[in-house]
Amino acid sequence: MISFLYPRLLADQAAPLFAEYRQLPISELTRRVDFAHESAVYVATGGDRVSIDRLRELRERVVDLAECAGFPNDSDRTRNAEFDLALAALLHAEMGMVPAEAAARDVWAFLALIVLPDVAYWRYPQPPRDRILGTDLTRHVFGRLWWRAQLVRSSDAPEPYGALKILGEAAFDQIYARRAALGGSPHMVGAILRVWANLDLQGLNERETLRDFLKRLLRLAPFVLFDGVAEPALDDELHAVAQESIDAQRIAALQVDGNRIGGTTRGTAFGGRESQAAPEEAAPASRTTLPQAVPVPDHRLRSVEICAGCGAQALGLERAGFEPVLLIDSKADACLTIEANRPNWDVICMDLSHFRVFERQDVIGVDLLSGGLPRVKSMATVGRDEDTDERRVLRTTIDLARIIRPKAVLLENVPDLVGSPDFKADRSWMAESLAQAGYECHWAVLNAADFGVPQNRRSGFLVALQDPYHSRFSWPQPADRTPPTVGQALGPTMSANGWPGAERWAKGADRIAPALVGGSDRRGGADLGPTGSKKAWEALGVNGNSLGNEPPGPDFPVDGLPKLTVEQAALIQSIPEDWRFIGGKTSRYRQIGHAMPPPLASAVGQAIAAALRS
Repeated sequence: MISFLYPRLLADQAAPLFAEYRQLPISELTRRVDFAHESAVYVATGGDRVSIDRLRELRERVVDLAECAGFPNDSDRTRNAEFDLALAALLHAEMGMVPAEAAARDVWAFLALIVLPDVAYWRYPQPPRDRILGTDLTRHVFGRLWWRAQLVRSSDAPEPYGALKILGEAAFDQIYARRAALGGSPHMVGAILRVWANLDLQGLNERETLRDFLKRLLRLAPFVLFDGVAEPALDDELHAVAQESIDAQRIAALQVDGNRIGGTTRGTAFGGRESQAAPEEAAPASRTTLPQAVPVPDHRLRSVEICAGCGAQALGLERAGFEPVLLIDSKADACLTIEANRPNWDVICMDLSHFRVFERQDVIGVDLLSGGLPRVKSMATVGRDEDTDERRVLRTTIDLARIIRPKAVLLENVPDLVGSPDFKADRSWMAESLAQAGYECHWAVLNAADFGVPQNRRSGFLVALQDPYHSRFSWPQPADRTPPTVGQALGPTMSANGWPGAERWAKGADRIAPALVGGSDRRGGADLGPTGSKKAWEALGVNGNSLGNEPPGPDFPVDGLPKLTVEQAALIQSIPEDWRFIGGKTSRYRQIGHAMPPPLASAVGQAIAAALRS
């Protein structure tokens, strides 16, 4: 098949058109149709450029399909779905585009804004940016369909694109949400579709069953090279996993029916389905334990957690009585860590800006929206008009709170966000934005050491509550006990491999630790931070230049400076010993360095729960 290079409309030219076109009627957008643009560019590689005649022919065929679905007038959900199916096959079969070209968002921006603006804005009236500009190709009005067809096409089948009919938009979105491990492989997606088409799902909620199936596959991803497994064997393996999901769903349905008959059915999370942890999935016990929580009433509070990381904050909130409806994080290893420890929790691995509430309406009106956000810099530091990834996450979080309207919001960040004059403009903006939605803000800086954590770790907190809950809220008081020293926290693990100097070391490490740093992707590898932090650790008898693979053994010098392992770093955060971390050493340490210590999360969570239950 001949491949073509397509014109590209770069972001600086595409963004103004996107904004302008949102205000125009479809008839005016039809008049704006063109097949070239003065600012369009082509990639600087060899290849045939697509001709204007071919673009004109492509438009005519797309418009023909759209007219069958009601274009330019109103359509409906059924006709939209049929249009998408037909268009996916058409784009993939007729555009003559290779994946490298289809991966360029600027190509799809040109198609949506120059060649087919009327069809694009008809299909998605008042569209968000990603539908038109291609900032997320899995959501672009045309790009998502090309890639869907690319993943499912079977050249040997009588109907090469027939597998498009197996799953709908929401189901493909679930696969794309896990695209780092599953959705980027045509081999894997093809197997999922083949297996799914032959399952007996009678009486089951297909959406929940698919989600459970994909979560089970995601847990296998670090251990199985799916692309290296031959098709028959892969189908057999996936069918076995799918059957596990089906069996689990049927058992859960029977349990819910039994509870309903017995009069004990509680609030639901998904279309009437109860999400309950089995007894063996309760918070694990270990030498590093959370402080005893206040007795939690039978009614669990519902929460949504963003920037969930390794799940440490959610673990603390769980002890305070919150059951997560959904957890979101953009890092695949972090999502896998949560699922390895709490398989009953619903985790989505995606950039927060791509989350769409209308696709998960069960999050609306939850009791708590929580998150430990990336460390932001103040407007005074970065400039009022300068955008950063961290600031975009902060803005998206506030917008999300205003959309889902939880009873309470809990955000953790740098202490300066609460007290520094440099953050005054940020505090004002956050408070005003939340006040407009009916929230009153409470600010505080808390030290994890005051709540039993062996670490001098100060964090800034914002708790915002709706009326009447905000008048009932008060910050938690420090625990009436001193935190363990580094020696007390790590002594048992330092002696685990027979190091003769462990007892002497533990006595010398007679203070709490400095704050663990290293949760940011912008830092280097797995070490204990900048020079000042490393010197503080050296004073405690620890070599902070890197992390060790295991505790020191019998041949390690008695007066040597051991390195911390990743697991020991987790103990400094008061994360239970049996909380498993997924990923390489640097990834696992970053998950730990980013975490909020569970005892601190539990203390703040208990204060919020008390206000909500008063």
